[in-house]
Amino acid sequence: MEDPAIWQDPKRAQETGRKISRIEAKLEKWQSLKRACEENLEMAELAEAEGDMSLLDDLAQAAKDLAADARQLELETLLSEPYDSRNAIVTLHAGAGGTEAMDWVEMLYRMYTRWAERKGFKVETLDLLPGEEAGLKSVSFAVKGDYAYGYLRTERGVHRLVRISPFDANARRHTSFASVDVLPEIEEDAEVEIKPEELRIDTFRSSGAGGQNVNKVETGVRITHLPTGIVVSCQNERSQHANRTLAMRILAAKLLALKEEERRKELESLRGPQKEIAWGSQIRSYVFQPYTLVKDHRTGVEIGSVERVMDGDIDEFIFAKLQEDARANSGK
Repeated sequence: MEDPAIWQDPKRAQETGRKISRIEAKLEKWQSLKRACEENLEMAELAEAEGDMSLLDDLAQAAKDLAADARQLELETLLSEPYDSRNAIVTLHAGAGGTEAMDWVEMLYRMYTRWAERKGFKVETLDLLPGEEAGLKSVSFAVKGDYAYGYLRTERGVHRLVRISPFDANARRHTSFASVDVLPEIEEDAEVEIKPEELRIDTFRSSGAGGQNVNKVETGVRITHLPTGIVVSCQNERSQHANRTLAMRILAAKLLALKEEERRKELESLRGPQKEIAWGSQIRSYVFQPYTLVKDHRTGVEIGSVERVMDGDIDEFIFAKLQEDARANSGK
């Protein structure tokens, strides 16, 4: 029986309404896919009965399109975790490899931006720290769209790059690392309590793009959550207020992730250890030389075209990881 208290709370009512809309959309997609399959099957049977081979090319293309639509629907069905439907906050950090690693962070940032564009998602840069010579030391950005977090949570981990370094005069092969962290975007005070007295808020002059105020007034904001030591910063908006609002969203997401991690550890203590991707271990390798290959070490999926992957074509990796997670959760 539906809890009437849900509709008395505006936030809960809004979230419930969004859930219902997403379920209805999935049902409509399934019904549309079913109708298209039936129509094409009838057309194929008619062509066979009349010996009309002129429709073969159209039917073959329709079959490919239906397979792609079915895969996309399956992918959306696999996104069933509590925060999968949310926007995502992605943070990239350069690891071992110096300038090469910072360049790698910028390459990954471009890859995820291109992926988001393919999905019709919006990307909003939250914080960006350029490298001394090239690339980025770190960058945080929000990806806004239905199920952005559900897709991108599969990218969390360490990504390894192998290539001939453009920064090495001797043209030697280098290996670099960058970490990808993904959090669900949540409304401030929605799922976690943040007390004002537990915060230290510092301001600073922004160093990135942000309008005429950059480097003139202290529009950048750094917030420290004293009980946990979590520090977040934002400097890309034009006003201190806007940067503070974004920083609080990131802090809320990090606190929620910490809360979820504590809950996960508590569950593990009851059901025994579970296999997980440990921090510092690569989840995927991108090899540019001496051959081209992108390999996901968790699922075994390989794509030979590095250029295709770096241009944002990463759905195959995402789909395989979601399938693997679904099998693990079902006990199969």
